[in-house]
This record gives sequence, structure tokens and C-alpha cells, in this order.
Amino acid sequence: MATITFDTHEFIKRLRAVGFSEEQAEVFAAEHRRIIDDTLVTKEHLDMRLRELEYQLIIKLGGMMMAAVVVVAALVKLL
Repeated sequence: MATITFDTHEFIKRLRAVGFSEEQAEVFAAEHRRIIDDTLVTKEHLDMRLRELEYQLIIKLGGMMMAAVVVVAALVKLL
């Protein structure tokens, strides 16, 4: 599994170097880290979502096949 690292200490140092106060830099780094953690999509999440979509597709195809069998059976009975 790949790990994404975010060096908040280095980030804060860079913010301080361009004029942010210590408090501003810490709050900005904390929020930046939270956003990364909240929006990062992991391989496990993608795999889970792919399985969900696969199941939905199987159910829809199964329903279409059953409908086709019913239509064919009705046509055979009528003819």
C-alpha cells in the first residue's frame, strides 16, 4: 500500500519564511493536512467502489436477461 506523507513541520517552516505568523502557519498546515486526509482516495476505496459497481451491473444484466426470457416465452406462446 502506498503511503502519502505530508511534512507539516517543513510546511510550517516554509510558511513562516514567507511571512506567516507561527499561529497562522500551524492552522494552515493543520487544515491542509485535514483536507488531504479527507479527500485522498485510497486503492482500497477504489477497489470497494469497483466491486459495488460490478454487483450493480450483474444485477441489471440479470434483470435484462430475465425480461428477455419472459418476452421470448410470451412470443413463443403467442405464435
